[in-house]
Amino acid sequence: MVPILLVLLLALLLFGAGFAVKLLWWIALVVIVLWLLGFLVRGTTATGTRSRWYRW
Repeated sequence: MVPILLVLLLALLLFGAGFAVKLLWWIALVVIVLWLLGFLVRGTTATGTRSRWYRW
C-alpha cells in the first residue's frame, strides 16, 4: 500500500511541477512580447531624438 501511495504522490508532484513550468513559460513569453513592443514603439522627444523607454 505504501509504494502505491508514494507513486501517486510522486505523480501529483510531477504534475504540479509541470503545470508551474508551463505557466512560467507563458509568463516569460508575455514579458518578452511587452519588452519588444516597448522597444519598437518608444517615442521621440521634443528635440527629435529617440528616447529610452526603460529607466535602467
